[in-house]
Amino acid sequence: MVNTAPLVMRLVGSSIKIAHRAGHIIRDVMCRGDLGIVEKGKDDLQTEADRSAQRCIVASLSKQFPNVTIIGEEGPSDLNVPDDWLITESNTEFLEKHKCPETLADLKESDVVIWVDPLDGTSEYTQGFLERVTVLIGIAINDRAVGGVIHQPYYKTETGDIGRTIWGLKGCGTGGIAPVKPPSDRFLVTTTRSHSNGIVQSALDALAPDEVLRVGGAGYKVLQLLEGKAHAYVFASAGCKKWDTCAPEAVLEANGGTLTDMLGRHYRYGKDVSFPNSSGVLGTVAGVSHDDVLSKIPETVKQAMNVA
Repeated sequence: MVNTAPLVMRLVGSSIKIAHRAGHIIRDVMCRGDLGIVEKGKDDLQTEADRSAQRCIVASLSKQFPNVTIIGEEGPSDLNVPDDWLITESNTEFLEKHKCPETLADLKESDVVIWVDPLDGTSEYTQGFLERVTVLIGIAINDRAVGGVIHQPYYKTETGDIGRTIWGLKGCGTGGIAPVKPPSDRFLVTTTRSHSNGIVQSALDALAPDEVLRVGGAGYKVLQLLEGKAHAYVFASAGCKKWDTCAPEAVLEANGGTLTDMLGRHYRYGKDVSFPNSSGVLGTVAGVSHDDVLSKIPETVKQAMNVA
């Protein structure tokens, strides 16, 4: 079943397993106590968990899909990893229960670009906001985000287990989460915790939300939309990259939502695109008109975000 499944189904099924293993690595590094923090730039940290989780993800995907392009936040990775980091199986439940969308049934590995953020929310990780940490594996075909996995290493389940994995595939739906509609009598927005500025605030003010949630991590913000805690994800800044949004965009849109830049344009995720999301991020949950939210964004903000 696994070997005969269409490529995109095997990619998602394998990514579910791989992200789960990466989550274990992230928790293991935290338990050891030495995070191995390196400053890559202003407000841009890297830890041993980022590095090790990426090695696990890239080595495992490369082993199974050698001709797929993989772009990870932490740059080129050493693929010589411990045996227990190398995941070679797929999530059989996903493959058995779900049918491949016809539009994605006939793909070659060379058509695929995978964007990996091994630890989205590194600042959150180092400061103890562990529930906001996610592992992101995004699958792009012909420049568009079509599939994604968001794993929360520190999510506490009702059974007491730690960690959960959410997947999304356009034309197939989402799994690992029971989406909740946000309240109908209030308008709630989630935005950045650490990258705010005057333009970000202008966009928020124009939407006049009843409440603004300020948290880190693109993956976590999109999960807030799916959990009914916010109607829109608004970030009028160039602070995130393609690996931050590829998986969240695919998961959100597989559930009927929309994720674009601040001008309503979808980002391109081909192998030759630039990494920064220079025109910001605007996400809306299913049932909220993306165009209506977009129409309220001031022209001054859109002009500031109008970067090719």
